[in-house]
Amino acid sequence: MKISLFYEFALPRPWSDDDERQLFSDGLDEVELADKAGFSTVWLTEHHFLEEYCHATAPEMFLAAASQRTKNIRLGFGIMHLPPVVNHPARVAERVATLDLLSGGRVEFGTGEGSSIAELGGFGIDPADKRTQWEEALEVSIRCMTEEPFTGFDGQHVQMPARNVVPKPMQKPHPPVWVACTRPASVQMAAQKCIGALSFAYTGPGPLAERVNGYYKELEENGVPVTPQVNPNILAIGGDLSMMVAPTDEQAIARLGVGGGFFSFGIMHYYMTGEHTPGRTGVWNRYLEEVEKDPTLAYGPGRGAIGSPATAREFLRGYEESGVDELILLLNPRSHEATMEAIELMGKEVLPEFIERDEKAVAEKAKRLEPVLEKLEARRLAPTAPAFDESYSFGGLPTGRGGTFTATEIPEAMAEMNEGRVQAAQLAKEERERGQQ
Repeated sequence: MKISLFYEFALPRPWSDDDERQLFSDGLDEVELADKAGFSTVWLTEHHFLEEYCHATAPEMFLAAASQRTKNIRLGFGIMHLPPVVNHPARVAERVATLDLLSGGRVEFGTGEGSSIAELGGFGIDPADKRTQWEEALEVSIRCMTEEPFTGFDGQHVQMPARNVVPKPMQKPHPPVWVACTRPASVQMAAQKCIGALSFAYTGPGPLAERVNGYYKELEENGVPVTPQVNPNILAIGGDLSMMVAPTDEQAIARLGVGGGFFSFGIMHYYMTGEHTPGRTGVWNRYLEEVEKDPTLAYGPGRGAIGSPATAREFLRGYEESGVDELILLLNPRSHEATMEAIELMGKEVLPEFIERDEKAVAEKAKRLEPVLEKLEARRLAPTAPAFDESYSFGGLPTGRGGTFTATEIPEAMAEMNEGRVQAAQLAKEERERGQQ
């Protein structure tokens, strides 16, 4: 089982002018140390308008910066929103490919639909359309990464003519594809499409083992690849998977403070129960009020790899036995200094045994899945992408409104530049003539 880190970049109020800059700066320091410690991947979400709970609105920017300070840790979109009004699939392909090149081929391409009214409503997305938007955008973004040129798409939500989208990713044919799975049905859907399942896990290793077994059973029996490269993996992330490691259990709990349950509370607030006034509602203050009523919201047992290295190892071994391929540990609001020590302790006293066992498990799994992958490839459907029309071309002058409008800014700019050259040449000629007199 691989062990990774997850960032939402929560930022409880009150805020000062430098807080957001410091938040990202601290995060880069932590990821650089996590790379040296041996964590497998740093996963960064993308959310919009979820103030206090998540300030990670442009994950590709942070991950690009992290790529220049790390060597081995993989860089995961956990997830990128694919509805085209949020991220056009051509832009998705460009950003994923660019990060893959910058990082030397270390990108994990996690995708999702979005679920909160803050985001769906903010971007004008009908919740009834988000699944089909995700499906169309996933197909187009992958085709943009792999086709040369992309031959075009005419769907319900995405329409795009033929274009050669550059750059192309370093990983061929494309980085591993994942989808966010909040319930068993979406895990089943991921298996049917032969992509990785970013599965939420809130109920412990036992139920997770059932979900893992269900994923691989569905993959083998009904999987039909929708991407050129299959990704038969399932990982777990959830509110009960926080991380804070210290020399003793007591120190770890003290260093985590009351922030241990904020991830779960934020989900409840923004996705289910909260009434929110933008720029006014105090999400952190509401959380503190609930913790005061029930301290177990923050300090409850089994909330993650929280405690001494020995306690963390015991907790992680329980999840390892579930058969999950990767476990993502959350970094809830906490002290930067305490997090740096926690990462260092994990690297020295916890991760080595898991890394050793994972290397063996990966090799055994690859052998075990060989006949399954053959079945999947045998079920792969013939491509439906249109063939490229070699007679197709596009001109340089934009027109619109049925040909009644022509964008003139570039011709006007070129005319002005040409006029300037003519005037400069005339002045130079006059200067030479004066010099000859």
